[in-house]
Amino acid sequence: MKTTVRLLPGLLLMISAGAFAASELMVYANQGQDAAQQEQDEYQCYGWGKGQSGFDPMAQPTATAPPPEQQAKRGGLLRGAARGAVIGGIVDGSSGAKTGAGAGAALGGMRRIDQNRQQAQSQQQYEQQQAAQYEAGRSAYNRAYAACMEGRGYTVR
Repeated sequence: MKTTVRLLPGLLLMISAGAFAASELMVYANQGQDAAQQEQDEYQCYGWGKGQSGFDPMAQPTATAPPPEQQAKRGGLLRGAARGAVIGGIVDGSSGAKTGAGAGAALGGMRRIDQNRQQAQSQQQYEQQQAAQYEAGRSAYNRAYAACMEGRGYTVR
């Protein structure tokens, strides 16, 4: 079952730029077809190509899977400092609390930075996967459309 999710603006822009380049098929009438006949053939081949490939080049791109879930924020400077102060205070009194707070803040900050990096990496992989799936669908449609038009006496490049 496909999940329909609107794509993020950056991904949509990336896909649209690729789609524009991919949709620039050149069609030449080999058998002297007039403009009205070519338009009719293009419309019929659009429907046939869409049916064969399962891809509609006129539809707005949608995601085939939901985006990666955002993890709940963990750690951070303040939470790390508080934990470090508590542990340092238990172990070594007030001077240990100060040292522990500093160490805890540093660890909490590093933990948050690592979490943000992992989420950004997951999002980038998701966007690349969606773009690749879109391009594969577009390519299948272009091949089907070209086959239909060539069968009707056109050269397609």
